Amino acid sequence: MIKEKEATIYDIARMLNISIATVSRALKDDPVVSKKTKKKIFELAEQLGYRSNHFARNLRSQRTNMIGIIIPRINSYFMSSVIAGIEKVATEAGYNIIISQSSESAEKEITNAKTMFNNRVDGLLVSLSYETADLAHFDMFFKKNVPLLFFDRGIENGNCTNVVIDNHKAAYEATKHLVEEGCRRIVHVTAPSGRNVYTDRFAGYKQALAEHNIPFKNEWLILNNLSQEAGSEAAAKILEMHPLPDGVFVSNDNCAVGCLLALKQAGVRVPQDIAIAGFNNDAVSIVIEPNLTTINYPGYEMGIVAARNLVNHLNGVSTLDSTNTIILRSELVVRASSMKRIL
Repeated sequence: MIKEKEATIYDIARMLNISIATVSRALKDDPVVSKKTKKKIFELAEQLGYRSNHFARNLRSQRTNMIGIIIPRINSYFMSSVIAGIEKVATEAGYNIIISQSSESAEKEITNAKTMFNNRVDGLLVSLSYETADLAHFDMFFKKNVPLLFFDRGIENGNCTNVVIDNHKAAYEATKHLVEEGCRRIVHVTAPSGRNVYTDRFAGYKQALAEHNIPFKNEWLILNNLSQEAGSEAAAKILEMHPLPDGVFVSNDNCAVGCLLALKQAGVRVPQDIAIAGFNNDAVSIVIEPNLTTINYPGYEMGIVAARNLVNHLNGVSTLDSTNTIILRSELVVRASSMKRIL
């Protein structure tokens, strides 16, 4: 099958007997070209199936108007909210976005970074995988002065801005709430502590215990990948503990829901026997019964702030402060899953 020749502005100019410059200006909607001429050019361009050669134009300008995004998981309510915020800002500023997911794999994140670099993205927004131990795979961006900004999960680095919440404080508030509801044996379900997010949440949890004179026990710490299935597995471990814990603080809502469902299926009353709190305020938190106490984590706002800082830097409006950490608000949302005192 012979591939049909791509239509060019030269073809349009020749067929309408006008200059190439006029066609070029018209396709850019330049007011210098009359509406009547523009109409003829647009109609013929559509008829010929003309496509603007953005690639060639971008090579000349050294800009692609593309922003890359690397996230751990696409099938996450929180990450979907972040992407919605990023897309809003990027679109309004005339940028397109490329999204890739690491699937919590450092190896895949390295591949994604190379792909973004080879696609010449103007800037990169990253939330790191569980497995990522260093930032060596981003050195290519640093060397070419391609701006990079971390959101949610990052590593403190002299070249990058981070957009986060105060995970330590949020976890402290959630654990303190469980203590105030009468819990004294509180299990913490979280991910391996390679990421700032989970290290800080664990520290906040331990601080709340210490301030209420509750000694931390190693068996109260359950590490997993925070999936819903992992929540069910965590519940099985909890049910083997003696005495039975009376509270559970989980580092995300998806895993918390898996844990809650499994505990209920085993005959545990929530919150009467075990109170449960999650993190993220995902949509599932108000679908599960009882509704889940959680931390409201502003994903959409995080996407807006991250993208705005990057776009402003790209457009020369401001610069990314390499020592800057932008901390967004968060709040404890108390629901029935943890409210022992009203029962």
